[in-house]
Amino acid sequence: MFLPSGSQDEFGNVVRNRNMVCEVFREIIEDRGFVEISTPLVEYASTFTNKYVGMELQNLLKWFNRNGEIEVLRPDWTSAIARALVRLKSKQTKWAYQGSVFREDQPGIEKRQIGIEIIQTPKLLGESECLFLAKELLEKLNIHEYAVELGHTDIFEELTKTMELKEAEKERLRVAMHNKRKDEVYAIAAQYGDKNIADELALLIDAYGSVDILKDYEKRWSKKESMSAIIHHLNRIIAILKEVNIGDIMVDLGRVKNLPYYSGIMFRGYSSDNGDLCFSGGRYDKLYDQFDTKVSAVGLAFDVDNLANKMEISSKKERVCIVATDDTLAFAEKYRKEYKHGIVDIVYEINPFVSYDKVLYVKNNNDKLEVVKA
Repeated sequence: MFLPSGSQDEFGNVVRNRNMVCEVFREIIEDRGFVEISTPLVEYASTFTNKYVGMELQNLLKWFNRNGEIEVLRPDWTSAIARALVRLKSKQTKWAYQGSVFREDQPGIEKRQIGIEIIQTPKLLGESECLFLAKELLEKLNIHEYAVELGHTDIFEELTKTMELKEAEKERLRVAMHNKRKDEVYAIAAQYGDKNIADELALLIDAYGSVDILKDYEKRWSKKESMSAIIHHLNRIIAILKEVNIGDIMVDLGRVKNLPYYSGIMFRGYSSDNGDLCFSGGRYDKLYDQFDTKVSAVGLAFDVDNLANKMEISSKKERVCIVATDDTLAFAEKYRKEYKHGIVDIVYEINPFVSYDKVLYVKNNNDKLEVVKA
């Protein structure tokens, strides 16, 4: 029997580390006052393909139900949770989740995530809480070498709002910005805008790296109120992060949103040694417009598999083997408690492929059972 392309069975340390990531996450969210939420694995496709979310149907795992409606395996937590919370009408503002998302435009089809969503909370407070929690989780998993990258959706939106762009051209420009194709960005912007806008957008392609970049743009946009406000907001977040000792902070002023519902600050966390993505998220106030309600919302999701792969957990427990028989099995099980902090296997025959720190035998000595070392 074979598995579909992109699916795989997993064993041992991979599964253990992943479970440990989720356990640590649950301890943290409980201590920080989050309430857990779960949504169905199967949803209507329209929850994710409408204009507010903007996912491509071709990238989703889908089928027709008996009524001819398209159903999908959950491809995104944020949209599903927004749907659930609008129906719930709860006053709770901090929500947490864990589970898989499924898409065909990503390696492996299934991606395991844990994450948080914070609604109806002052901007700076909600955004900082996301990044504080990210710091706490990474450090409790002994992942200390990481970098936080900040961006903002409104930089691109503000610079392009005066351009006479149809939706298709704007998407072309957004993709070119995302892929850092400077010449293409300049060509599209010059065709539909003017040279000044084209220059500005092309320059943003290289506006990533140290937070010192913000000083240059503070001066450059000093007379543009909306752009100055963006830089001011990023500086405030950076100051807060530095105060809690998140030292490696970068910015990418040319970063664009990958889904329509993002509307403000965006953040990502990378492993410093190999650049693996640890978490990503941002503000998405516009997502709730589809429900005719105004909700401030921010969140982030962690890639559980990447976090699990970064963990270096060695078992320090003593591994003990107790060799028993049918007649001494119950006695061996009761004796297990003598090694409550160890790993204890009760066997009839020793497996030569398993390494033990200690091997014990249950012996009958004058009708009295006792344990002796090998």
